[in-house]
Amino acid sequence: MTVDVLIPVLDEERSIGKVIGDLPRERLRTVVVVDNGCRDRSPQIARDAGAVVVKQPQRGYGAACLAGIAHLRDSGDPPEILVFLDGDYSDFPEELPQVIAPIERGDADLVIGSRLLGNVSSDGLLPHTRFGNWLAGTLIRLLYGVKTTDLGPFRAIRWDALMRMQMEDEDFGWTVEMQAKAAKRGLRCAEIAVDAHTRM
Repeated sequence: MTVDVLIPVLDEERSIGKVIGDLPRERLRTVVVVDNGCRDRSPQIARDAGAVVVKQPQRGYGAACLAGIAHLRDSGDPPEILVFLDGDYSDFPEELPQVIAPIERGDADLVIGSRLLGNVSSDGLLPHTRFGNWLAGTLIRLLYGVKTTDLGPFRAIRWDALMRMQMEDEDFGWTVEMQAKAAKRGLRCAEIAVDAHTRM
């Protein structure tokens, strides 16, 4: 299955090269980095590392993701699997194969890399993030009967499932919207343990 990676970036020149460099490129077709209004050298570093850079001056995590998705859709040859990953090097990009594995096996439509199931450094998951995960997870379970432990940014989804979701959020509600819509539409969701460390 064809696999592309989408990385929203805002002033992450210290880390974006490492993120791209640690991706298992033999498993990937394209790495798309979305410049979400960078004031540093992040876009050039991403290009030098072999990524396609898309500009989205409108700030917001969701806005950046939507811009990357639009680029892939308009290319006329979107991937079968799209992986989302942050550019701050808080995740371990080399864990990508285990994140996409349930989709490749035909067992899932959406896979969330759960940091709470993996190994997290002492400051790799801040208290407000843990609380937000608990609150959103509780609401999704109560509303849709789907258990989730994390809203982690490291995730993979089948392209056709993503298109059915009609994602809209332009800010940090993006991950919650995706998981809630997946549950509401009865998509097969899975969680895979991933590790996390302090962002650069």
